[in-house]
Amino acid sequence: MAVTTFAAIDIGSYYVAIEVFELSRKGGLKSLNRIRQNLETGRDTYALHKITMARLNELTRILNDFKQIMKEYGVSDYRACAKSAIREADNRYLVVDHIYRATGIRVDVLSNSEQRFLGYKSIASRGAEFQTFIEKGTAIVDVGGGSIQVSLFDKDALVATQNILLGSLKIRERLAFLEHETIHYDKLVDELIRKDLINFKRMYLKNRKIENIILVGDYFTNLIFQNRNDLNKTASRETFMKWYEHVVNCPLREVADELGIPSDLSTVLIPIAVLYRQLIETLEAETIWLPGIQLTDGIAYDYGERNKIIRSSHDFEKDILQAARNISRRYASNKAHNEALIASADAIFDVVKKSSHLTPRDKLLLRVACYLHDCGKYISLVNVAECSYNIIMSTEIIGLSERERRIIANVVRYNTQELGYYRQMGANSELGTEDYMLVAQLVAIMRMANCLDQSYLQKIEELRVIKKDSELILSVAANGDFTLERGVFRENVDFFEEIFNLKPVLKMKSRR
Repeated sequence: MAVTTFAAIDIGSYYVAIEVFELSRKGGLKSLNRIRQNLETGRDTYALHKITMARLNELTRILNDFKQIMKEYGVSDYRACAKSAIREADNRYLVVDHIYRATGIRVDVLSNSEQRFLGYKSIASRGAEFQTFIEKGTAIVDVGGGSIQVSLFDKDALVATQNILLGSLKIRERLAFLEHETIHYDKLVDELIRKDLINFKRMYLKNRKIENIILVGDYFTNLIFQNRNDLNKTASRETFMKWYEHVVNCPLREVADELGIPSDLSTVLIPIAVLYRQLIETLEAETIWLPGIQLTDGIAYDYGERNKIIRSSHDFEKDILQAARNISRRYASNKAHNEALIASADAIFDVVKKSSHLTPRDKLLLRVACYLHDCGKYISLVNVAECSYNIIMSTEIIGLSERERRIIANVVRYNTQELGYYRQMGANSELGTEDYMLVAQLVAIMRMANCLDQSYLQKIEELRVIKKDSELILSVAANGDFTLERGVFRENVDFFEEIFNLKPVLKMKSRR
């Protein structure tokens, strides 16, 4: 049985952690060791907007120690990920470069959506228990130093996800100058965060019933729930409320000693306790599940899945597409047209993918672009392309990187705007050459698919796409007059042929 030894490194707001795993097809994911070193990089970022050299030197020292641990375990591969503390630092690129030069470790600075998706995969590594929970109304609450992510599930489907800038460290830094001006610090925190959670409830909960909360995040999550050893634990709302009263009414130093928290981190206790209380009350859930996992579990699970060592029972791509559908619905897009567009785009993509080196991930990006291709009409019927672009760039889609979101936004923009040659775009282009070519390919497919439902009447009963010599033949059986679609089809032939070196040919089939 082939076994891969893999190390996952998590650079967080309060600490740096390494976890070493064994991965195999038979045994799945097995943790060998987890080591955590306290380091408040978030204190620098949220107070000074940068990582100081003193903190950076301490970070590189820890990472060099981690390199020795990886050597001792015979690690064959690793991934190091940084979260909001480095992502939001003004000197993030200098930090990442310094780490690489000092340690040889390459650090991926995760976008918020990538970070939360890995946290989500951490929970999915619990298998059947995870599936059972999300079959009912469930909220996954992922709390970090800089923000929280709330993802809502109903009947195994992701129905909404939203990031809220209410991380525990960010709250502490915002209220630092007021902390000693009140004897009711917990009420001060409560007032600060209340409006954001009320707005979330008004916009996303409405009549939705949430029965369960799954709590993930940093190790403070487990400490607050008296789960110091990261155990798989379920707690009731009533149990937490009793514990909450104990936390806010006892001297801070006494609670910190009780939980085993270093004194320099104890000031985070009240903000995070109030935040959890507000979330539990807002969501009105009765059951709270702490799977006892960290981001390192998600990093390892994702690695195993990508390398086909682990087979997941949950369809994560389905969640990404569901998130895109929800955004599309929010901006009143035409559902029937979107589904018709995706069906045609899929058929064209499947024929051209091999000769064009397009990947299954590229197909996912195309599908997301199809769902969002006219979301800008909600804002303006004149500037649809630019409004759609701005909506997509301003909306995080869980599971997609910033680069992937930028590709999707540009595919949507150039679906109706002229896509100039890369040299003409020059310094104005936000895309590298490879991404430009991918955008051009996906635009060509989307334009061709879009013209087949130009009337938004879904006239196609059957579509068959084949490649024959230098032609892409689209055989269509339609249930109505196809004159408009044929005319728009001709307008897009030259662009498609230039991109794929295939000339699209439309053939109408007689209806039986």
